[in-house]
Amino acid sequence: MKKSPTISRMFTILFIFTYVFTACSGDDDTTENMSNDTGTTTDNTTSPVSSDYDITPILTKFSAAGMSYEVSGSNVIFTTNDLPDHKSPYYLDTEWESSLYEAYNGSNSSFNLNPNRIAAQNITITIPLYPAEASNKEATALGTMGIAVNGVVFYNQYAGPDNQPLTGEINSFDQYLGHPQQQGGYHYHQEPVYLTNKFGNDAFLGLLADGFPVYGPIENGEEITNADLDDYHGHIGVTEDFPNGIYHYHITSEDPYINGNGFYGTPGNITN
Repeated sequence: MKKSPTISRMFTILFIFTYVFTACSGDDDTTENMSNDTGTTTDNTTSPVSSDYDITPILTKFSAAGMSYEVSGSNVIFTTNDLPDHKSPYYLDTEWESSLYEAYNGSNSSFNLNPNRIAAQNITITIPLYPAEASNKEATALGTMGIAVNGVVFYNQYAGPDNQPLTGEINSFDQYLGHPQQQGGYHYHQEPVYLTNKFGNDAFLGLLADGFPVYGPIENGEEITNADLDDYHGHIGVTEDFPNGIYHYHITSEDPYINGNGFYGTPGNITN
């Protein structure tokens, strides 16, 4: 029995519609899978970088006297007396002078001992264990913005009280590039060379209050410059402590030294 032209055309149209629908459905699935691939790569790794960060593995590196930490829920709470475990000319005329005083022996011919002396502090920093990028980046304030592995706190690239450049203060940095403020709180604005000499220029040095780690000025055998980093003085990449990758800050030899225009993540509470 011969099919009518009308029926033939109907089968043809149905076949074309089914083919196009199936092909388009396959393309949509492929596109969706690609858009769900959130892995990123950086210059120093060709592997996907995880977006799920957990800093618990590096907490054991904080083991200095005068500092302690406890995990509380999704945070780690650091408490420190902020006393450097290395010698300094700022231990002059203090109760620790006999064992920790050392006259300035650094390379800055313009060094000038400021009138402040090191004194014990009571600083508490609550830091997220699972740091994440903040949708609204907060500027770092004057004062404590993080903590080094030896319990000394990090300050940003400004001098008080009005966010002045460090130009004048730099001449009061001791041989380990730290100094005390008026209340005796010792801190680092720049590379803590006592720690990089001890652990290496590529070593993990501490955490900022947003939970992201701070590393030294060397990565993969190369010196990091400001041009290698984003506005917040960090980038995403693999480190020895985080083989799946993590956002991390680097210390550089130029302003802003430790941190740039603010925290990459959301900082926890800081009590001085």
